Amino acid sequence: MNSREQVEEALGLPCILKKPDSSFSQGVSKATTSGELLHYGRELLNDSELIIAQQFLPSAFDWRIGVLDKKPLFACKYFMVNNHWQIIQRASDGTKKEGTSENIRLEEVPAKVLSTAVKAANLIGNGLYGVDLKEINNKVYLIEINDNPNIDAGIEDAYLKDELYSIIMASFLARIERRKRLHDQE
Repeated sequence: MNSREQVEEALGLPCILKKPDSSFSQGVSKATTSGELLHYGRELLNDSELIIAQQFLPSAFDWRIGVLDKKPLFACKYFMVNNHWQIIQRASDGTKKEGTSENIRLEEVPAKVLSTAVKAANLIGNGLYGVDLKEINNKVYLIEINDNPNIDAGIEDAYLKDELYSIIMASFLARIERRKRLHDQE
């Protein structure tokens, strides 16, 4: 059995193929047929030695939970572009359309979404992470953990505003001071 057949058997079609270092919907394809799976797989392997295959889980939006120091920091819903399966739709001519986003107060996020995001991020460390999830039929699915999450003015900081940046900077300063103390003790 080849890799394409294994992906089809394990995930079914359609499925998502992406480069491990993809971002902002670049390097991500949806294969709806065996031929597309083979085509997109070969195309992606031209740029990457590794491809990630994921089950296609259609939803109106993805959750992004910001996690810092093993605690939730912010929550956003990123909505899919109208009549498209991604948050960003890229055309072959380089133009793009983006879905809308909505910052959500942590208290309003379903507990399962928050706990899954924090648990997943904590497996990696205690840094700043953007955890992407889907919630479908009361089940939460981990899509990916971003170790360099975007924090855009007016989106991720919509509720906390400048306090968000103060929290992040205070965490980074505490890390620097801890390292400095450890270094001074050596």
